[in-house]
Amino acid sequence: MNKIIVVNKEENLTSRDVVNKLSKILGTKKIGHSGTLDPMAKGVLVCLIGKYTKLVNLITSMEKEYISEIKLGIKTDTLDITGNIIEEQPLNNLNKEDILKVFQNLKGEYQETIPLYSAVHVKGKRLYEYARENIEVELPQKTVYIKELELLDFHNDIIKFKCLVSKGTYIRSLIETICNNLNVIGTMNSLLRTKQGKFNLEDAYTLEEIENNNYQSLSIEDVLEVEVKEVSFNTELYNYIINGNKLNLDYHGYILFKCFNEELALYEFKNKEGKLLIKIKE
Repeated sequence: MNKIIVVNKEENLTSRDVVNKLSKILGTKKIGHSGTLDPMAKGVLVCLIGKYTKLVNLITSMEKEYISEIKLGIKTDTLDITGNIIEEQPLNNLNKEDILKVFQNLKGEYQETIPLYSAVHVKGKRLYEYARENIEVELPQKTVYIKELELLDFHNDIIKFKCLVSKGTYIRSLIETICNNLNVIGTMNSLLRTKQGKFNLEDAYTLEEIENNNYQSLSIEDVLEVEVKEVSFNTELYNYIINGNKLNLDYHGYILFKCFNEELALYEFKNKEGKLLIKIKE
């Protein structure tokens, strides 16, 4: 069983919860996901089954689109509405023009501070473990890219926005940066992942729909721009492919090799040299 399923994750489930439930529904333990969503977050969670789990890193690297809300006037320890309030502040004379200016200035490369409540490892421990043990730790930073940042609504103490961001962008951290630039405090009030690469929320299925077999799975050809190349059984090229050897072809990009319409392997070619990404047929 090799396939990709786009799950519409519900609130109050971890990404691991989704994988575990999907494992029971499909009767296989070989399932992974490409991009963790916090329990309070909803939306697109791409799940890969069987040999397709080896695509995880490739799909995780795809840009992601979110719709989120900022609740102004409070700050929490987790940087989202589920955390403990650590600071409250009356709203100043914030206006739409201030927000639009900050959004425009934040587009492009952005130096992100990793949230304390995250699974990133620092000195052999996950950051959330330091938080739970009340141990101070210097939060790491990384460069991410904010491709789009659009104001959808600003009403009372709620800012609603849409963003398109690179791999590794924490929306909670982006919200903290937005608030710092606006000279206000705020916390993430909601989060919906609407897109990851080519995967859209409109094409995602709830766990209930999947359990009732009311869904469609995807293949490599649905997801990547690949050239499909049929090879003859027991030829030199066939043997090279099923043994996972490097290939030399005048091509740049992905080639999915098949034999009698059965997937053999996915290769990525750079500078005419092909490297095995997934060996599908054993």
